[in-house]
Amino acid sequence: MEWMIMPLKRYADFSGRSRRKEYWMFLLGVVIAAILLSIVESILGLSGMVGGLYGPLTLLLVLGIFIPSLAVQVRRFHDQDKSGWFVLLGFIPLVGGLIVLVFMCLDGTRGPNQYGPDPKGFGDAETFE
Repeated sequence: MEWMIMPLKRYADFSGRSRRKEYWMFLLGVVIAAILLSIVESILGLSGMVGGLYGPLTLLLVLGIFIPSLAVQVRRFHDQDKSGWFVLLGFIPLVGGLIVLVFMCLDGTRGPNQYGPDPKGFGDAETFE
């Protein structure tokens, strides 16, 4: 549960690095919340009210997690020693989302890089003692 809410605690923090576990657990939490909200909306008869796609509760969730989702994705790229601007790859039609998906699955660089220390603790001074 802690991994699911960690990106919300670091709401607009685009600096540093994030592990794969933080990214994927956050995504899992968002999917679970969206499913639960969709069920509640359909029970209340609110589904499809906003543009025919989302109910008002799901729309609030999407708007609320936009910045943390972007921030955790940027930190994942930082973990791989890549610029956060790689997020823009997702805007390439047809293949952009697949490219970003592959990057989100890749392990980060071991040890510190230009974006900060390794979130897994590799390369720290106490690790070698």
